Amino acid sequence: MPIIVQKYGGTSVGDTECIKNVARRIVAEHDAGNQVVAVVSAMGDSTDELLKMAHEIATDPPERELDMLLSTGERVSVALLAMAIHELGRTAISLSGNQAGIQTNTVHMKARITGVETGRLIEELESGKIVLVAGFQGVSPVEDVTTLGRGGSDTTAVALAAALGAKLCEIFTDVDGVYTADPGIVSDARKIDAVSYGEMLEMAATGAEVLMLRSVEYAQKYGVPLHVRSSFTDQPGTWIREEDEKMEKAVVSAVTHTNDESKLTLLRVPDRPGVAATVFGALAAADVNVDTIIQNVSEQGTTDISFTVNQSDLPGAQKALQAIAGNLGVAFLIDNDMGKVSIVGAGMKSYPGVAAKMFGTLASAGVNIEMISTSSIKISCVIKRGQVEKAVRALHQAFNLAKPA
Repeated sequence: MPIIVQKYGGTSVGDTECIKNVARRIVAEHDAGNQVVAVVSAMGDSTDELLKMAHEIATDPPERELDMLLSTGERVSVALLAMAIHELGRTAISLSGNQAGIQTNTVHMKARITGVETGRLIEELESGKIVLVAGFQGVSPVEDVTTLGRGGSDTTAVALAAALGAKLCEIFTDVDGVYTADPGIVSDARKIDAVSYGEMLEMAATGAEVLMLRSVEYAQKYGVPLHVRSSFTDQPGTWIREEDEKMEKAVVSAVTHTNDESKLTLLRVPDRPGVAATVFGALAAADVNVDTIIQNVSEQGTTDISFTVNQSDLPGAQKALQAIAGNLGVAFLIDNDMGKVSIVGAGMKSYPGVAAKMFGTLASAGVNIEMISTSSIKISCVIKRGQVEKAVRALHQAFNLAKPA
């Protein structure tokens, strides 16, 4: 029997009625002749509520204890879902990340999966059970509970699909697929039927929140087909897979954005070999993900270096820079009022003039560009946060991405 892995997000299991709806969907898949593994997120906003309580108790809660706390949300969801499936006359078993064999490194709050022991999962599937796995969590080599960071249930699902050789991995959420832009900003944004792993990687990295970046990386590495769809309808969603001739070869497939960028600028950095390695080595050691980087032309033996990080990484970046600033003799500035707008498309590789059109469109809209980064299928511009929505709408119109009238 083929194995299907499904993932249900927090809104899909937001209350008991939603959980019953998910149970019916899972049972239907099981009754169609498939072995089903379902990965489940915490109900609704329960993770945020747990975080709020933690910060009411402690100003700086230990990350190990935060992982212990936050992992409980998903365990509530899978236990309730198992009960709902039993009510429908089928047998299900709920498992924590540890019980499901999900092994991670020792980094708390944003651990990485290092392996999956599938013995328990296969045993339960072969006994005819539906297997429900608490998403977002695993266990470290020292047997501590770890969590995978925001959106980590996506990565849990893809990792299980890869380890089990699943036919496909379905990501159920509150939207019915991947769109050409955020429908909350662009009312005529169009659902994309299929997108390549490469395009989805760039879209996830530049702000498309429908999938976590690491889940797409994992899917591409192991060739896991992904289907992003709504848990509230039976309509097909968006397929993420290897690029093929059936896919639309649009010059620009989507406009993405983020509103949570922070720009850090190091002033008067000594212009000598090894200094940049010292700076970014310290940031890497603090598990800070750095995005766009710009180094100015050297003047009188010093230069300025600017880079962006997600605001969630800002405290770690500040600590890392404070630890080395004195030895390097540099100061640094922080600008929290930043966002980023990007265009992504596989067709950009062979189509000239895309950058010029993007920059011209932003200029016509009165949007000032502060930093630029590119890849073969992506151009990103760091801009002021207050101009992000205007920039998204202007670019979506300029590249004719709207759904047909």
